[in-house]
Amino acid sequence: MERIERVAFCGLGIMGAPMAANLARAGFELSVWTRSAEKAERFASDHGARAGATAAAAADGAQAVIAMVPDSPEVESTLFGVDGAAGALESGALVIDMSTIAPTAAKAIAERLAGSGIEFLEAPVSGSRPKAEDGTLTIMAGGERSAFDGALPLLEAMGERIVHVGPQGHGQLAKLLTNTMGAVNAAALAEAVLTVKRAGIAPEAFLEVAGGSAGASTVLTLKGTPMFDEDFEPLFKLEHMLKDVRHCLDEARTLGVELRLGALAETLYARAAEEGHGEEDFAAVITAAG
Repeated sequence: MERIERVAFCGLGIMGAPMAANLARAGFELSVWTRSAEKAERFASDHGARAGATAAAAADGAQAVIAMVPDSPEVESTLFGVDGAAGALESGALVIDMSTIAPTAAKAIAERLAGSGIEFLEAPVSGSRPKAEDGTLTIMAGGERSAFDGALPLLEAMGERIVHVGPQGHGQLAKLLTNTMGAVNAAALAEAVLTVKRAGIAPEAFLEVAGGSAGASTVLTLKGTPMFDEDFEPLFKLEHMLKDVRHCLDEARTLGVELRLGALAETLYARAAEEGHGEEDFAAVITAAG
């Protein structure tokens, strides 16, 4: 595969916008599309990119298309819907889906693109907005090695730890499992924070000792203070965490595995979403933990 220089980025949300900005800073010739034309135009103006009125317009002339959208219906619409990006690509182009979707959906998309001679790499990310901004995301890729090798310069502009997990579906499953582990961890942290508050322990003292104990984790570092402060500004939306946990439960069941802790966490995130916290950060699971 020839070196990729022209890239279309579809989806400029909490994660997508800083990821696309890092591609622009790395010197790639960038075009962008998102559902809000105003947002796309503003991003293009700020980062020296070209805004497409449609996904197809953004993909016109691109060697690679990157999708960073909420779930498989949005990926399919972005690629295959009216004015979808796939229709503007030539044989030999590469599609990189950095969304988190079900592994079965990723495999179906790969097969559909292969019919047009287009390679597909799933490359979901971990790290939330701060790591998207500073280009230190963890990226777990699934697909053919040739697609991974072609995508690597782009991935290196957005991530720090980049792992080719294996064939199609393995990258997505690895992401779903790690997010479900994080969701369970955050639910346990929420129960601890509620207990600390009820007991009257100083939050800063608890966070210090927990950080040096068996309870230490990335989730504790990132979500402990927001839970105490009830600050749920979204770095990673609760509704997206709930979606990922549900996908993980479904995929595990097809493998004959029951994720009991994951299922328990799902009930807490579902309750928080039903109570209006879906658009907030997943630290808001604490609202359902009491």
